[in-house]
Amino acid sequence: MPWLTEPFTADFVLRALVGGGLAAVICGVVGTWVVVRGMAFLGEAIGHGMLPGVALATVVGAPVMLGGAVSAVAMSGLVGVLQRRGRLSYDTSIGLLFVAMLSLGVIIVSHSRSYATDATAILFGDVLAIDEDDLVALLVAAAVAVVVTATLHRSFVAAAFDRRVAATLGLRPQLAQLALVALVTLAVVSSYQAVGSLLVVGLLLAPSVAATPWTTSIPTRMVVAVGFGWLAVLIGLLCSWHADTAAGASIAAAAIALAALSSVAAQTLARPGRPS
Repeated sequence: MPWLTEPFTADFVLRALVGGGLAAVICGVVGTWVVVRGMAFLGEAIGHGMLPGVALATVVGAPVMLGGAVSAVAMSGLVGVLQRRGRLSYDTSIGLLFVAMLSLGVIIVSHSRSYATDATAILFGDVLAIDEDDLVALLVAAAVAVVVTATLHRSFVAAAFDRRVAATLGLRPQLAQLALVALVTLAVVSSYQAVGSLLVVGLLLAPSVAATPWTTSIPTRMVVAVGFGWLAVLIGLLCSWHADTAAGASIAAAAIALAALSSVAAQTLARPGRPS
C-alpha cells in the first residue's frame, strides 16, 4: 500500500508521526481526567494563556516551550486571583483572561518580521517542523504525565467524586487539583507544536471522548484514548500528505471525526433488536 507507507519515507513526516504520537500519549492520559472532571474550558484557556509567552519567545529567539509554560502558569494564577478578589465566576474569569492573553500574544508576535508565518505556527501548529530536540522534550513530558497520573490516581479519583471523603482519607484533594491543573498545562504546552494553541483542545478531548463508550474504567479509557490519538495523528498526516492540507488542523479534525464515529458506532451497537 504505497499510499500508506510513502509519506513516512520522508524523515520530517516520520518525526511528525513520532512527535504527534507522543503528544497523543500525553493528551490521552491527561485528557481523560479533563473529560471526567469537566475541565475542557480550562484546557482551552491555558491554550490561549500560553500565547504571550510563546509569542515573546518566538520574537526574541528563546525556547518556545519555556515561554509557553511560564505564560500558562501565569494564566492559571490570574484566574485564581480574579476569582478571589474580583468576585467573578470561574468561567467568567477564564473567558476574560483567555481573550486578553490571545490579544496580547497576537500583539507581541505582530512585531516579528515574519508575522504571518509565526502567527500561523503558534495558532495552528507546525508538526512537520518537529526535530530531535522536540522529540526528547515530548518524551520527557509523556513520562512525567504517566508517572504523575499513576502516582496520584487514587487522589484524582477521590477528588473527582467526593472531595470531603478524599480529605477524610488523607488524599489531599487540593493538592490533587493543583497537580491536575499542572498536568493540563503540561499537555497543552508540550502538544502545542503538533496542533497549535487553538486546536490543542481537540487532541486533548476528542480521543478520550472516543474511548468513553468502549471502556468501564479510567485506566482502560486512557489506554484506548491514546490509541485513538495515535490513529488521529496517522490519519491527519496521511490527509495532509495526499490532500495538501495543514497537518495540525488535519490531525485535530481527524480526532474529532473519530470521536463522532465512535459515538455513532456505540449507539448503533446498543440499539435493541439489532442483527447479531
